[in-house]
Amino acid sequence: MPAKYVIHTTPAAPRVRPVGKLGIVDWREDCSSCHNCVKRACVYGLYRDEADTLRNEIGYLDYIYQCKGCLSCVQNCTKNILTRVVNPEYRRLGDAYYTPDIILATWFQAESGRIPVSGSGYGGPFSGEGFDSMWTDMSEIVRPTRDGIHGREYINTSVDIGRKLPCLAFAEGELTVSPPPLTETPLPVIFEVIPQQWHRGPVLAAVAGAAAELGTLAIFRTRDIQATDRQGQGHVVPLVESPDESPPRDGMAPLVMIPDGPDAMAAQETLKHDNPDRIVAVRVPATPALASRVVQLVREGAEVIHLVFDSHGRESAQLPSPALAGEGPGVRAERTDGLACHPHPNPLPKGEGTTQPRHVRDVLRDVHGTLVKKGIRDEVTLIASGGIALAEHVAKAILCGADLVAVDIPLMIALECRLCGECERGQLCPIALEEIDVHYGAHRIVNLIGAWHQQLIEVLGAMGIREVRRLRGETGRCMFFEDLERETFGRLFGKRKDSA
Repeated sequence: MPAKYVIHTTPAAPRVRPVGKLGIVDWREDCSSCHNCVKRACVYGLYRDEADTLRNEIGYLDYIYQCKGCLSCVQNCTKNILTRVVNPEYRRLGDAYYTPDIILATWFQAESGRIPVSGSGYGGPFSGEGFDSMWTDMSEIVRPTRDGIHGREYINTSVDIGRKLPCLAFAEGELTVSPPPLTETPLPVIFEVIPQQWHRGPVLAAVAGAAAELGTLAIFRTRDIQATDRQGQGHVVPLVESPDESPPRDGMAPLVMIPDGPDAMAAQETLKHDNPDRIVAVRVPATPALASRVVQLVREGAEVIHLVFDSHGRESAQLPSPALAGEGPGVRAERTDGLACHPHPNPLPKGEGTTQPRHVRDVLRDVHGTLVKKGIRDEVTLIASGGIALAEHVAKAILCGADLVAVDIPLMIALECRLCGECERGQLCPIALEEIDVHYGAHRIVNLIGAWHQQLIEVLGAMGIREVRRLRGETGRCMFFEDLERETFGRLFGKRKDSA
């Protein structure tokens, strides 16, 4: 049995003061100075830390960031002088998709490398849009296997990238076909192209360094590869955006990426002619006709297909008129280069003649199901990027049909980005991202992916699945809110008006 893949994490304290969610207002003038003050009984030792901090003068104690919200002090105070409040600055973080809760959880994971736990539990809705409307199977938690989810079993999170043969052929005991080249990543997460507004200081070098330490891959435009050091270049996937460009020959990963187009297969053939062991991935923007395009590419010999969604995990909707295509308020901004853009809070307007864009969850199920019906699903590797904001989204995207995912914005949040949009407007970054130390940045990203890896193992163990490859397309191991609602209430109330 091979050695287990382990991501070693160590704490990485934030460079700037974080924005926290909760705070405790203390009305001290009414305090009775009880000898058994509830502060001493804080489950997380927050007030004990306060005394140590003030006595030793080792720093500051930030209640708003460090309070876990267990409310034990608020509930047990005999004078009722403690009150919980929500930080107004916290409410302004992120946008409608990358919510303040997601940003705060990402910060915690990048700082500690551990799975975030909330003292007050989950207080939000149990269903929402996109990935929030599906739940994974956790049957092995209540019916554990003999060894348990942390027993002697080996939970494998590695995936193969490349084209597979539909079958093997032998003659007189000898293999008569040549299997296409494959490369392996130890976890189903690679790094997407970092959007231009975050190309500041050593950010790209930090991303490449983290990819090298994790053993995964990072996609870079060919013009940006020089920003990485030699240590990380063996894990860099060059993105060749035009026929005039050529990928570097030395020190690169065995994978190269090209944009989709009429000549995509000709470009793949050229790259394969120069280096037969090179794996070529085709980058396809997600549209309503994505499934048919993917089938066409697979039949023409595509090895890897990268499905690119916008930063909120939505496909590019077909807009009927120029007025809706790029003018006026409330229209989603779409990039023409196929790269993820900065989160945009406004969805496309509903109305006559418009097409509401689907979420990556539904598009992946459509593409995967179509390939299965055609009998060619196992011949291609599918990568999905856009809208992958949490560790649970990795498992859910694979459940819907992806082989692995590519992430970009969570990496920037790990570097303490607040998604304020100041960099896009040409203003100064409030956290001075350009001044970050390259090793510190790589450390924070490794911590984040380490926490994601632990959560993926938890999900796989709770499902009783010992290999992440088996998770792909296993929609029978999860529940979808729409299906449950239709089966439970559909016969009584019919279809929803917004889905009719």
